[in-house]
Parts: sequence; C-alpha cells; structure tokens
Amino acid sequence: MFRILFIFFIIIPIIEIAVIMQVGALIGAWPTLAIVILTAWFGAKKVREQGLATLTSVQTKMAQGEMPSDEIITGVMLLISGVLLVTPGFVTDAFGLALLFPRVRGVIVNAFKKHIIVKQAATQGYTYEQPFQQPKQENLHIHHGEIIDGEYERKDEQ
Repeated sequence: MFRILFIFFIIIPIIEIAVIMQVGALIGAWPTLAIVILTAWFGAKKVREQGLATLTSVQTKMAQGEMPSDEIITGVMLLISGVLLVTPGFVTDAFGLALLFPRVRGVIVNAFKKHIIVKQAATQGYTYEQPFQQPKQENLHIHHGEIIDGEYERKDEQ
C-alpha cells in the first residue's frame, strides 16, 4: 500500500512537472497553460456526458431487474477519468482521455469482472473443482400460499 501511495503522491507529480517543463520549453508557458486548462474543461464535459449516459443505463437495467455490474464499473472508471483529467498535467490527461474511450473501458471492465469472480470464489472457499451447492433445506412450510417459512442447515462436505 505504501508503494502505491508513494507512486501517486511523489512519483507522478514529479513526472508531471518534468513533462510540463519540457512542453513549456518547446511551445511556451501560455500555450502550455492553455492546453492544461482546455483538457481539464474538455475532460469534465465528456465525463459528465458519458456519466449521465451510464446513469441512464444503470436505471434502465435496474428497472428490468438486472444487475448493472458493467455500468457500475464503468461509472467508477469515469470518475477516475474525471479526476485524472482535472489534475493538471499531460501524463494524467493521457490516462484520463484513454478511459473516455468505450473500447478501453470495455477491456478494463472484462479484466476486472474476471478478477472479481475469482476473488469472490476464493473468499467463499469455493474452487473450480467444487461447484457451488445450494444448502439443503429442511422443514419447509407454506402458509396461506404467500409466505414461505423454513429452516435450513448448510452441510459442507469435505
């Protein structure tokens, strides 16, 4: 965790400052400042547009009774993209702009979903050789056709 924080708060700002100084030396201070401000404005505008579209998609899937897992991950990536684009610098802007492309986000969403499934299975003690088994239900009683009252006991076989 320390390494990640060190990279975010020490290494990345040093890289950004070096790149801004190099670009400023090539094109001048005012054009460099204008580019940094324009990318922040453009990024915020695009993140807002795509964020609203993602929110609409989440609401549609929820109304249909589906789990909007892809849209939730996409929303988090758009939030990260917005933070990167508003942060002054060219390196963070490049990563932020990359996250605005649906194809790039799609690749990350698929990789992230595979990690979540494996992680969830690992934390619950399941392996690929042992498929998930529903707990055995005992003493199931149905009252008035609407309420199901029952007890169950999970018996893990080893």
